[in-house]
Amino acid sequence: MTIDINGLPAEAAPRPGQCLRTFLREQGNLGVKKGCDGGDCGACTVHVDGVPVHSCIYPAVRAEGRTVTTIEGLAATAGTAGGPDEPLHPIQQRFLERQGFQCGFCTAGMLMTAATFTDDQKANLPRNLKGNLCRCTGYRAIEDSVCGRPGRPDPAGPGSGIAGEGQPEPRPGQLGDDVAAPASRAVVTGTARYTLDVPAEQLQGLLHLKLLRSPHAHARVLSINKEAALEVPGVVAVFTHQDAPTQLFSTAQHELYTDDPDDTRVLDDVVRFVGQRVAAVVAESVGAAEAGVRALEVKYQELPAVFTPQDAILPGAPLVHGDKDGRAFRIVSPDRNIVAELHSELGSVEDGFAAADFIHGQTYRTQRVQHVALETHASIASVDSRGRLQVRTSSQVPFLVRRTLCRVFGLPEEQVHVVAGRVGGGFGGKQEVLTEDIVALAALTLGRPVQLELTRTEQFTATTVRHPFTIGLKAGTTSDGRLTALELDVTTNTGAYGNHGPGVMFHGCGESLGVYNCANKKVDARAVYTNTVPSGAFRGYGLSQMIFAIESAMEELAIGIGMDPLEFRRRNMVREGDHMLSTHPEPEEDVQYGSYGLDQCTRLVRDALERGRERYRAAGLDDLGPDWATGEGTALSMIATVPPRGHFAHSKLRLLPDGRYQADVGTAEFGNGTTTVHAQLAATALSTAASRVAVRQSDTDLIEHDTGAFGSAGTVVAGKATLAAAEELAVRIRAFAAGIRQIQSSGCVLDGDSVVCEGTPVPLTELAQAAADAGVELAAEGRWGGTPRSVAFNVHGFRVAVNRGTGELRILQSVQAADAGVVVNPRQCRGQIEGGIAQALGAALYEEVVVDDAGRVTTDILRQYHIPTFADVPRSEVYFAETSDKLGPLGAKSMSESPFNPVAPALANAIRNATGVRFAELPMARDKIYLGLKNAAS
Repeated sequence: MTIDINGLPAEAAPRPGQCLRTFLREQGNLGVKKGCDGGDCGACTVHVDGVPVHSCIYPAVRAEGRTVTTIEGLAATAGTAGGPDEPLHPIQQRFLERQGFQCGFCTAGMLMTAATFTDDQKANLPRNLKGNLCRCTGYRAIEDSVCGRPGRPDPAGPGSGIAGEGQPEPRPGQLGDDVAAPASRAVVTGTARYTLDVPAEQLQGLLHLKLLRSPHAHARVLSINKEAALEVPGVVAVFTHQDAPTQLFSTAQHELYTDDPDDTRVLDDVVRFVGQRVAAVVAESVGAAEAGVRALEVKYQELPAVFTPQDAILPGAPLVHGDKDGRAFRIVSPDRNIVAELHSELGSVEDGFAAADFIHGQTYRTQRVQHVALETHASIASVDSRGRLQVRTSSQVPFLVRRTLCRVFGLPEEQVHVVAGRVGGGFGGKQEVLTEDIVALAALTLGRPVQLELTRTEQFTATTVRHPFTIGLKAGTTSDGRLTALELDVTTNTGAYGNHGPGVMFHGCGESLGVYNCANKKVDARAVYTNTVPSGAFRGYGLSQMIFAIESAMEELAIGIGMDPLEFRRRNMVREGDHMLSTHPEPEEDVQYGSYGLDQCTRLVRDALERGRERYRAAGLDDLGPDWATGEGTALSMIATVPPRGHFAHSKLRLLPDGRYQADVGTAEFGNGTTTVHAQLAATALSTAASRVAVRQSDTDLIEHDTGAFGSAGTVVAGKATLAAAEELAVRIRAFAAGIRQIQSSGCVLDGDSVVCEGTPVPLTELAQAAADAGVELAAEGRWGGTPRSVAFNVHGFRVAVNRGTGELRILQSVQAADAGVVVNPRQCRGQIEGGIAQALGAALYEEVVVDDAGRVTTDILRQYHIPTFADVPRSEVYFAETSDKLGPLGAKSMSESPFNPVAPALANAIRNATGVRFAELPMARDKIYLGLKNAAS
């Protein structure tokens, strides 16, 4: 059998039944990715005789006698080589120039598809890119790349979406410049290394692990017969609860592990949701491990189960963790299925409602949503020659993973090394330990490398989802638009385990209320266990659910008193200097207005919507016919820029012999752009270009500690540590140069690749050599502890059309304004906002993890779970307020999570104003809109 791969014959024949994707990766083509193995996402796209195919569903045997091209060989098809300093294929070059990616996991497949497009196909991307999914970008940068459009819009036109005039002048390669991601070329050539992109020769003796998962929502494991599984050829070992540590822990990862309940075991003898681990089989191949799983014989004692939080808190309900001591394991009330609760009243809501001229009451509901990072959870664990546990994992929090593994297995920190390669998307889902513990158990026991890669179905059924919220809300206002009372009764479904349950509940009830001035606020909230797939950290961390309810209520209050909804918000939103009060009578001591741009954001959105109306009128598109109703809606949000109770970062910088710099940081790169930001911050302090700063990251051997890339902390915490290190290094370099030249350090100025000493340039290479000769290391360290904290603001606006007869929704205009402080990288920050909008639209309109009456997830593949495709996402206008945050690095704020939060309520408000119908439950799918309009009409 002959298969030509990138101009060379394959070194082996495919196994019977093997798909082309796995065959190509075994042949060393690691740029071919797995996002679904179901032909749904396109991450595995390659060319077979020049035609793009999804290699995950293409039988490898069909490639016999054919020419296969992967991303690694794409440049050669255009007559270019694509090496480190050699020309790229034109589509690769356009993606590089326009930064048509974020995490980059989908990029190889996207490039392989787009490389074949004719001009006619480029003119219809909604159809021709439907087979390639991206979870990060919102597709705008991809469209610009495929079509060769400018990377930034014309600043002369309205809706340009560039930073305002008040932003600092961009410095090439430094603050304010659209610096390309350092890994850009590696991403577009398929050489960026994600978790499992490790050459086979580096993993001699690699074993594969697969998991048997529970078919029951609640059961006790009575026995597991391993015999048949161990007889399967290739099976090496089977692990059950009898082989696992007894230490309880939480899969959630925070700086303080006590933030979460200890309610989880690596393998447990009680299973609490359909899909929970029961046993692990380790084998020489994935196929053998899967066969071993099928051969296991398990006897269960089924236990009563409960599937909704409303049922779970009733007297006599089945107890999910009734066997645990609440005080010992930090569960508020195991005998009531309550992991955490909150009860607070500021002022008197009774008095507030008595003073109201209009009162709105409604129950709002939000659904389970999956992160759908295209790289599924995966880890490789091994034990090196010194007996040290080595873990390579797809994680946002490698240092916290190390701490958890040490705690579970009783190991000292120096005996565990964790590294995260480039991570293929996170969105909070990788702020967990979901694969690392089980591969560590196997590797420590067997002494061989062990790999676990979750399937897409396992992602849906056995990882985590966004917490579903049920929010009973009552709010009152005076006739002149002053809030008198806000009362909320909140129930969150934390699922079978309490990972992130307390934090999501508390955070959700924080800034969502604190953004509004109201003397009387009352909150009763509880996070409740059920026998369903666990909830966890998700972009927004509880705020998006609460903001959906509160911003919908603000709209209803404004409509109730006949006031413009945006004006109603402006009258009640906090202003700089106001206390931001939510559930405590005093403001949080370390939360400050580092800058305030909420007023600008509301004006920017208002003005953009007005321009949009004028554009539609001028084009004659303002009347869509009698079946269509149009309306506008807005919503605002506030978020603290750093998680509470400490978020720590440590960075190191040093001058290299070649005159460049090396930065060692702890934060992970998963499309959040922090690598680029760290390079720019360091470059600005060192008066050089970001391209001269090499960043090493997410490796527990590089630095002391980093809490992790969550809570949008990559820029404002880790970035601040890097800036501090760079500023100190600049001082040391100037002082060393001054000593050599025997002048005052004030006469020395860093400039690119040299230090200018009283007008005379001294190359950095010369200084580095002189320092080495003198036994001096030109290096510095920086630290930051995450406090004090600032707040960031986002305001979103929509103009929509709704077909009264069919429920069809068309988004005519989408605009978001953000207070991001000084924007370090405008193109990258805009991309974060566009990606947040796209993901939020999916959650608002159709994404839902459905659990049936037996506790089973039924939407367990991408074909059943609709995430936004290119055709689904409108081209949003993005604006930045003109502020500089006194607390952030060089005036910057966080802007990764917050763009998601105001989108769903703004859309619901636009639909409300178009149709007169309030949709209080997500998602607002077309069939629900149709039925809602039909019910309202009748």
